[in-house]
Amino acid sequence: MFLHYVRPVVSLIRSRSVTAAVSRLYHADKVATVGSQPDSQSLVFQENYERMQALVKELKDRAEKIKLGGGEKARNLHTSRGKLLPRERIDRLLDPGSPFLEFSQFAGYQLYGSEEVPAGGIITGIGRVSGVECIIVANDATVKGGTYYPVTVKKHLRAQEIAQQNHLPCIYLVDSGGANLPRQADVFPDRDHFGRIFFNQARLSSEGIAQVKAATGEEVSAEDLGGADLHCRKSGVTDHYALDDNHALHLARKAVRSLNYKKNLDVTVETPEAPLFPADELYGIVGDNLKRNFDIREVMATV
Repeated sequence: MFLHYVRPVVSLIRSRSVTAAVSRLYHADKVATVGSQPDSQSLVFQENYERMQALVKELKDRAEKIKLGGGEKARNLHTSRGKLLPRERIDRLLDPGSPFLEFSQFAGYQLYGSEEVPAGGIITGIGRVSGVECIIVANDATVKGGTYYPVTVKKHLRAQEIAQQNHLPCIYLVDSGGANLPRQADVFPDRDHFGRIFFNQARLSSEGIAQVKAATGEEVSAEDLGGADLHCRKSGVTDHYALDDNHALHLARKAVRSLNYKKNLDVTVETPEAPLFPADELYGIVGDNLKRNFDIREVMATV
């Protein structure tokens, strides 16, 4: 019985001491610095710096190549049809000068052998539209006609999951040929694949999370089979008739603006302080040889 009563008291004392220590840390005028500046003249530092700098350059070069989508031939064919490229659509959809936080840019990278699927054939991320933070999902028709590979489905579902968790409106810029036929056996309508996309759309709508779909890229010859004219005038599936890409993006922005959607964040955003030492010195501290030790405190001092 004695121990039964002592344990909560000890835990309380410990929690108070920890709280006091944290309070002193954040409210003290001067806090002890962590880590020392690495020796930038040492051979190890210079070797690490050069190798890491090369790796970062390689990463950035690959990211820039991914942004080109399906290659020059596919891009030229796409634009010859009077259509904007997917990243151009996103740029024109976003508020001027606002950032776009892209998700999973390397999805599908070297996943299907010699078959390249840049960014998984779909671009997803968070951007500001008419002053509202939105999840944007844009098919890249220059990559296999915008068809869905298994990784495309996973990336699409991940974007919807982020939208649901954070109560963000979704905008879909659709330009897709549906499931990729050679891999259709891996893209089927179960709970974790293609059908899940539409299940998530239903859930988002049921929870009051607004969605906007800007359908683009219909072929003129397919209008009678299910184009914009049919669905706007007869079926009632769509609400707005867009004349071209720019008009569709304008309508999407207008729809978001009419939501009167405001998300109040219970956080205080402050200007971050610069690290104790230049951030690029991290290249010299951590090299590509994972067996070589480094001082983690030096890493902390650069971030």
